Amino acid sequence: LACLSGGGTTAQALAARTGIRLATSLDDLLADADLVVVAFKPQHLAAADPRLAELTRGKLVLSVLAAKTLARLDKTFPHARNLVRTMPNTPAAIGAGVTGWAALHELSATDRATVVALLRAMGREIELPEDQIDALMAVSGCGPAFVFEFTAALREAGVACGLARDTADLLARETVVGAAKLMAHTGTEPEELRNQVTSPKGTTYAGLQVLAARDFRGLLRDTALASKARSAELSAQE
Repeated sequence: LACLSGGGTTAQALAARTGIRLATSLDDLLADADLVVVAFKPQHLAAADPRLAELTRGKLVLSVLAAKTLARLDKTFPHARNLVRTMPNTPAAIGAGVTGWAALHELSATDRATVVALLRAMGREIELPEDQIDALMAVSGCGPAFVFEFTAALREAGVACGLARDTADLLARETVVGAAKLMAHTGTEPEELRNQVTSPKGTTYAGLQVLAARDFRGLLRDTALASKARSAELSAQE
């Protein structure tokens, strides 16, 4: 493993934190590499070093560049033996993420095993057609931000109910974490878990009635569709 950054000290910091080798140049970085992970700001792809085309010849290139299609990546890495486009999410930082991915061509058994092993180190992985990446972005890519916003709103609701902010924050965070763990542990449909805690005409029922009246599901659907549309718009740009 080795890393390199075009400027600044990000690569030095990564090498110091993880113990991987700090490369001195692109040639040094890629000479013995079989898998090349491309992870920089997507808008910098157009200004990528033109030597990458030749330096990645025969190598497997895995991209973490949001909204950069396989066709666009193929222009920068035309001699790669294969290209893999991935879309992880932020919980991957603690091994609890989910990463969607698509390959330009059918992967060899060895390359598939490499990709799967790498992505599973960050959590779950799912292969899907590239034309579904924008939809995946809207659900799992942007989804953590929606959950964080919901958690913050639940915290503020707790304050409105009379709780101290610190107490409301703790309760909101732990409720979201606990509910997520329960879904993961049981595999039960979310609606069934909802019904298990909802008594007829009870307190949960009263709250759910408000969510239904305000079309909570419709609001979330429109939120995801807006994110999907923006992802598609960005993907269409060079």
